[in-house]
Amino acid sequence: MSLFTERPALRWAAPVGAAALVAAVALVAGRSASAVPSLPPRTPAQLLADVQQARPAGLSGTVVQTSKLGLPELPGVNGFGGGSSSSLSSTVTGTHTWRLWYAGPTRSRLALVGSLGESDVIRNGRDLWVWSSTDKSATHALVPDEVKHASAAPPALEPDNLPKTPQDAARLALAAVDPTTSVTTSGATSVAGRSAYDLLLRPKDADSLVSQVRISVDAQEHIPLRVQVYSTKAANPAFEVGFTAVSFAKPEASQFAFNPPPGTTVKQATLPTPGAGVATKAPQHSTSPRPTVVGRGWASVVVTKLPTQATSRSASSGQLARLLRTLPTVSGSWGRGHLLNGTLFSAVLTDDGRLAIGAVTPQRLYAALAAK
Repeated sequence: MSLFTERPALRWAAPVGAAALVAAVALVAGRSASAVPSLPPRTPAQLLADVQQARPAGLSGTVVQTSKLGLPELPGVNGFGGGSSSSLSSTVTGTHTWRLWYAGPTRSRLALVGSLGESDVIRNGRDLWVWSSTDKSATHALVPDEVKHASAAPPALEPDNLPKTPQDAARLALAAVDPTTSVTTSGATSVAGRSAYDLLLRPKDADSLVSQVRISVDAQEHIPLRVQVYSTKAANPAFEVGFTAVSFAKPEASQFAFNPPPGTTVKQATLPTPGAGVATKAPQHSTSPRPTVVGRGWASVVVTKLPTQATSRSASSGQLARLLRTLPTVSGSWGRGHLLNGTLFSAVLTDDGRLAIGAVTPQRLYAALAAK
């Protein structure tokens, strides 16, 4: 199975869902200023095949994630915290440091390290733990046997749902490779002291806010060492995730054993079995229209009608809806709403509850809304 499709469905609620472990994905990346190595040439097709077939037995290291998405500060909303935060939902802006360990599909650990504490997501066999040292809380669940065969679910439309590892970021980028994408290479580079190839993805549509995605692929292990996403609005990456240090030695089993420290409040949770509940939920009871995709490739726009509770002004309403209501008002033949004009994506929430979002210019969003 491909390295980028073999991902357990460990998401059960934000912020836990935003940082669910990729239990069947090797987590590795890195960035450094080492000298450029000399490597034999590889074609884009060869690099894509290398990445899809990579299956490292184990690794550990330190990941640095940097997000410059052009989002406004919004105190009180999860996901809009400073770089010192150790909350799993704080990584939508700024720079954050992760520690990770991987020893196969059923043993993995991801830790977000902040100046005031640490949050961990740990899988050890069927046991899944989410732990926060800041509020001394832990959530435990048993991973269903079927979860290892489940494909990844599409990400929710929430601003804190960003890739936490180079593998997550690369999987999303490679899924966008189609006739609207130019795929090339740019020679060799060095990442965390390891030789790597740079694979470049460039959207062909001028309305895309993404200018290029640069994926550094390990020359020996064939897995992404770093992913950089560039915006048409800036010279530096708008989003980057990569390791500053990495080891391919398989971590000891003790690294994945977790016992809640004294004084920890422990909650039990139940993870849904993949496909469970689909047959029992009668489609006729659903009144929400399905999202519509306007356009294709990098310039596609998703248009959907949000539930009333998601667009309400209550504290429990959706983060994206609350964020958009603080932004400038725009209007046109499609109606009136609020615009988020970020570095890598734009979004419009209309007064009648429609949401249009995509990695495109605002003009493409307006056209998609007018077409509905």
